[in-house]
This record gives sequence, structure tokens and C-alpha cells, in this order.
Amino acid sequence: MAVATTAASAITAADIARHLHRSPGDHLGGPPVAIVHHPPEATRMERREAFREVYGPIVAAIGEPTLYGGSAWGPSVRWRDADRLVLLSGDRFHVTLSVHRPEELERGEHRCFTWGGAWSADEPHDFDLLPYSWQLYRGGPGESPWRRPDHRLASDWEQLESALELLLAAWAEQLPVQVPGDWAGFTVVADRDPGRDLVVSYSPGEGLGVAIDDRDAEQCPERDWLMRECGWHGHDRGWWHSAFPEAAENSPTAAARLAVAELRSRGAVGPQELSAREAGVDGRGELWLPGLGIRT
Repeated sequence: MAVATTAASAITAADIARHLHRSPGDHLGGPPVAIVHHPPEATRMERREAFREVYGPIVAAIGEPTLYGGSAWGPSVRWRDADRLVLLSGDRFHVTLSVHRPEELERGEHRCFTWGGAWSADEPHDFDLLPYSWQLYRGGPGESPWRRPDHRLASDWEQLESALELLLAAWAEQLPVQVPGDWAGFTVVADRDPGRDLVVSYSPGEGLGVAIDDRDAEQCPERDWLMRECGWHGHDRGWWHSAFPEAAENSPTAAARLAVAELRSRGAVGPQELSAREAGVDGRGELWLPGLGIRT
């Protein structure tokens, strides 16, 4: 199990965050301070709960963040203004606090987004190495960056499925702590079938979801059998939908596989024909998805 965070360590994390936030001074650009340690065998849900125990006290100490977010490896939460950026980040092994000059940190991140990645389908993707795969700005304290990074685009279906799987795994681990009780989602549309929506979502208590607009098809026993064979769980008012429990380690994989298979079956030739729209978290703020793998 993940290392339990004691009340004393939570207080220490809050004190460290308060110090970095109020008196960044010589700490700017310095090494991160580990405030939680995860054992190698920790599950996604165990890491989530360990992060929750320090996140609450930190927010109580320095306020709501400027930017919520996370990468394939863990959370990436930021308190940002023109002079300093306090970063609360995590990976498979640690949760850390650090403070940076915003322009220096973001310049390096933008280089990663712009120049990294696979140049062809024959090269491995690096969606798992992006500084963050999602970011949410709700007009909180501080200043939002004046520019956004380039989106990493998938070169083929396999890369898109990997990118989507990583994003959904990140949502299941990170959203319930950072924005508890909120849903998140986006709609995928193919250029050659612009009237058909495929919706990918996360909902508290329900987990990850995929839904496809199938209202133009005749809903008959043969259609029902075909769609269920493809992995769809149910049908309601012309939409087929499937839900995957957030606590199950294989749920992001299953949801991503279903979404990509459905897009391919509807005639899309490759990820370059896809775009995402209506991305949001509970209808509040601006949600960016640079790690999704398609146009947004």
C-alpha cells in the first residue's frame, strides 16, 4: 500500500508550501522537496489517496491553485504569478514541492511540447513524458500563462490509443483530489463524419465513460448484438455507452481501446482527421488537453 501520510507530515508539507510561496528567494530553481514517498507497488488509487492527504493542507495554507493539472506520471498543480511558480507535482514514487521562475520553467516545457515527440509512426511516442497532459484554469489566484504549448499529435492509431489511455488514467487519479465532485469530458469528431459525436468522460462514482451517437442506425436485435460484441454496454435514446470503474487498473486501457476502435469502424483513416471540442470540467473554467493526441 502507499505510504500513509501522517498529520505531522501533512503539516510539514503545508509549512514547506507556505515558505516557498511567500519567500521563494534562494529556492527558485532549486531541487524539489519530497513530501510523500510511494512504494513501487502502489496502485493508482493508493497514490491518489496519499496525495489527497497533503493536498488539502497545502491548499488551506496557500489558497486554491492558479492551474490544476497533471501528467501521465502524476499531478502537476501550480500557484503562479509573474515572479514565482510553486509546483506541486508527483510521479510513481514521490510527491514533491518546488518553486521556479515562471518563464524559465515554461520555456523548457514549451520546448518539450514543440520539439519532442515521434516524427513518424515508426518512432515511439512520448505522451508519457510530457510535462502535463491536461491543465485547467478557473480564474483563481495568480496569473495564467500568456501562451499555451503546442499540442502533441499522434502519428497513428496506436499512438492515439496510448495517449488517450494515459490521459484517462491521469483523470481517474488526479481529478477527484483537485476538483472533487466534478465531471470532465470532451467530444471527438471526425472530419468525414462531422455530425457524429463520440464523447469521452470522467464522472465521480461512475468512472470513465465512452458514448457514441448512433441515432441514424436502425436499432434492431442484430444491431444490438453487433454493438455489444464491439464492447458497448447499453443503449439509451440513440446513444450507445459504456462505463468503466475508476478504481480498476485496466479501465483507462479498455475505455481508450473502445473509443479508438469505434472511430476507426466509422471510417476515420487516422488521428489527423480527428478533433476534440467542448472540453470542460463541470462547465467551469478553461480546460487544455495538450496530451490528447488530436487537434483541440
